[in-house]
Amino acid sequence: MAGADGGGERPGPPPLRPFGLVLHHDGSWTHEGEPVLHTRLRQAFDRGVRYLPEERVYVVQLGSFRGQIEIEEAAFFVRVFDAHDGYLTLSDGSREALDPGSLRTSAHDDGLLCSVKASLLTGGLPARFGHGAQADLLAAVEEERDGHVLCLAGRRVTLPRL
Repeated sequence: MAGADGGGERPGPPPLRPFGLVLHHDGSWTHEGEPVLHTRLRQAFDRGVRYLPEERVYVVQLGSFRGQIEIEEAAFFVRVFDAHDGYLTLSDGSREALDPGSLRTSAHDDGLLCSVKASLLTGGLPARFGHGAQADLLAAVEEERDGHVLCLAGRRVTLPRL
């Protein structure tokens, strides 16, 4: 299809802009200030979160639709923590090994965060632990004289001071 100027170039996709969809620190979604209540839609949004390193933005992708989203704290949430193999299952359905040195507390509350998807950005992207995953992680922590250690995949890892 020819462009309006008679050339053969097709216009690219429209530039990414926020469209009112916000992912909050507690994992809830709002659109233009209204809570997104439909369970399957929220789950689709969770699975559709992507980080675009070239543009340095987060988007939600549903089929061929892709829109920029605003992130309050973390775009990914740790749904499952398995101390036996040291892996996390994230809200987008991906799995990856926990980097214990990246553990830190949230500026919003006592929730835990870690870094994930280091291949997309140096230092990784923040992921927040859900309640169950955080409880499982804390159950694998032992107190020692010099601090705390995490029993992770058969080894003991000293944790940063949280």
